Amino acid sequence: MEGPTSHFYFSQRLRLHYVDWGNETAPPLLMVHGGRDHCRNWDWVAQRLRDRYHVIAPDLRGHGDSAWAVGGNYEMTGYIYDIAQIIHQKQMAPVTIISHSLGAAVALNYCGVFPDAVARVVAIEGLGPSPAEEAEQAKMPVDERLRAWVRDRRENSGRAPRRYATLDDAVARMAHENPHLSADQARHLTIYGAHQNEDGTYSWKFDNYVRSGLGVGGLSHEDQHRLWREITAPVLLVRGEESWASDPVVDGRIKHFKNARLVNFEGAGHWVHHDRLDGFMHEVETFLAE
Repeated sequence: MEGPTSHFYFSQRLRLHYVDWGNETAPPLLMVHGGRDHCRNWDWVAQRLRDRYHVIAPDLRGHGDSAWAVGGNYEMTGYIYDIAQIIHQKQMAPVTIISHSLGAAVALNYCGVFPDAVARVVAIEGLGPSPAEEAEQAKMPVDERLRAWVRDRRENSGRAPRRYATLDDAVARMAHENPHLSADQARHLTIYGAHQNEDGTYSWKFDNYVRSGLGVGGLSHEDQHRLWREITAPVLLVRGEESWASDPVVDGRIKHFKNARLVNFEGAGHWVHHDRLDGFMHEVETFLAE
């Protein structure tokens, strides 16, 4: 697999990494990964689109080869700013976006803030908690939420990165996280998602503080619903039927979008673009050609 080139840009004094798949005269396409993931998880998708698009895939702050945020600032607004900066600095607007999980949540919010900057957006399971879960969260008073947030941050601060004796041990953990992965996929994702420590062990690249980033200081569910309603670009929502994510047509959340449709994939979990690559690419390429 002929890979991309690595580059860096700056956002809020953070040195953030991205990969560029070339073809600079083609229309721009931004790929935004999910939480505790990295930009090279898009490699199989990028390979299939690089002949028609100028593909750029960033590592979110605290992920991959990007800098960790001082103070552990991993709130939604920080991620939105980082995406706004790479689109601004690389002059990518109007940009097409393909995104997953946390990255899809960031992308959809960005699209609502800057609707004129986006041509089309694909969002794989980026809508967050179901309405039922949102209702349960809303029952918790703000003082209780803040105490839980402080407690969570404090406990997470003492969490040390897990160390794996060998790269194969880390690959096994990756494969365990998603049983749909082939052996080659699991190894590829691990090679780019882990680094070797000085003692020879391996640890994941992401900052442990990203685990508790989207808390009290983030956007409310109502704020995000408002932003979704501001999106003018066509939206393709993607969901795996084996995933924890609820169906936005069934639960009603698709009503917040002006122009969106949903594709559910059988035999796929949260990482649809890994689990059902051919089917995913068929739907994406059809959507992009509309």
